[in-house]
Amino acid sequence: MIDSHAHLHDKAFDEDRASVVARALDAGVEAMLSVGCDLADSARAIACAREFGLRASVGIHPHEAEHAPDDIAAAFAPLLADPTVVAVGETGLDYYYDHSPRDAQARVLRAQIRIARERDLPVIFHHRDAFDDFHAILREEFVSGMRGVIHCFTGDAAQARVYVDGFGLALGIGGVLTFKTAETLRDAVRAVGIAPLVLETDCPYLAPIPHRGKRNEPAYVADTAARLAEVLDVSRETVLARTDANARGLFRL
Repeated sequence: MIDSHAHLHDKAFDEDRASVVARALDAGVEAMLSVGCDLADSARAIACAREFGLRASVGIHPHEAEHAPDDIAAAFAPLLADPTVVAVGETGLDYYYDHSPRDAQARVLRAQIRIARERDLPVIFHHRDAFDDFHAILREEFVSGMRGVIHCFTGDAAQARVYVDGFGLALGIGGVLTFKTAETLRDAVRAVGIAPLVLETDCPYLAPIPHRGKRNEPAYVADTAARLAEVLDVSRETVLARTDANARGLFRL
C-alpha cells in the first residue's frame, strides 16, 4: 500500500511520530508522502521525510496564498533540490473557506503549475467549491504530458470524468469514501473505475470508518482500500496492485 497524501510532519504526530510510521509499515504501507502547505511547512515535510525514509512535496496551499512570496519559483528552488521531494503542492483553489483572496489563490496556483511543468514534477491539487475557475486554469496551464492528482477527490461523476478524461489526472481517494453520506463519491469512483485512482489518508484529518472522529494515520489506508474493493466489486489485491502502480508512476517512486 502507498499513502499518497499525508501530513506526517504535522504537530498532531509530534509525540509519537516514530510509532505512527512503525504502525504503517507493520500494516503494509510501503511508501508515504508528507505534503507541504507553505514554505515552512514544506521544510518540515522534507525534514520528516529525511528522518523516516518518506517522500515529500513542496507547496503553498490556497489557504496560505495571500502570504506567498512574489517569486515563488525562487523560494521553492532550494527546497525542490532535496532528493526526498517528488511533487509540487498541495496547491489549488478553495472557495469554501476563502481564507485567501481568490486572485491570490489563482496567482499562486498558476505559479506552482508552471514550476512543476518546468521541472517535470507532478502537481498535487486541492480543489473545493471552485470547479469552474479551477477548470479554466487547468485548461490554460496544465499541458499535455504533465502529471497530477486531485487530492481528496469528493466530486461527482461528471467532475471525475473531466479530470480523468480531459487532463489525465489521478484521483486521490481517502477516508471520505467510507462515510455513509458519500454515495455521490462512490458513484464517481464507479464511473471512472480503478484505472485513475490512488489511495491517501490526508492524515491527521478525515479518518475512515471505523476510526472516524479519531486522529487519522497512514495505517488506516487499509480501511479505505477495503471499502474501495467493495465499491468496485474487485478484490483487495486488485485495488492495492493498481493503486500502488498508479502512485509509483505518478510520483516516479
